[in-house]
Amino acid sequence: MRVSYLTGMATFFLFLVVLLLAALVVLLLVWYLTYKSTLPMKLPLSNFHFQVEIGGSRLGFTEVSGLDIQVEAMEYREGSSPVYTPTKIPGQHRFSNIVLKRGLMKGDNEFYQWIQTAMSREVERRDVTISLLNERHEPEFVWKVRNAFPVKYSGPHLKSDGNEVAIETLELAHEGLTVETF
Repeated sequence: MRVSYLTGMATFFLFLVVLLLAALVVLLLVWYLTYKSTLPMKLPLSNFHFQVEIGGSRLGFTEVSGLDIQVEAMEYREGSSPVYTPTKIPGQHRFSNIVLKRGLMKGDNEFYQWIQTAMSREVERRDVTISLLNERHEPEFVWKVRNAFPVKYSGPHLKSDGNEVAIETLELAHEGLTVETF
């Protein structure tokens, strides 16, 4: 009789412990969901709010591409090496050309004039700064392009039945790209 009483009490206490643990889990879950919803969520930046400066002048563009950096890998293997594969070491740095697109504006032929300097072999090199802006219009990421000069100009695509803005394109070669974050 005494054994069954103790077994019943042990079962009751075990039931209470499980009940308290379940209540604690529910409280922790409620607290976590409440606390998590009040934390500021970190969101990635959008790509549509940016500005471009060329040689200190701020210009408006609809699209910027070519913000690429590549480090070429060189292979080296010594003839007496017991390993049959070469070692790879960093080599030269390569930078893609920067492509800028903007709406064609009446009376503005600055792109064409700039590429004319390259065609006359008296190229005018300019530094370019591309800033990705936050909602307060402050830079979050800045790409600095060094010694850029035009290598290609494309006028707009003209279509008799088109309904788009006339876009001109300028492609820039350069000697370096650095990225800064704020």
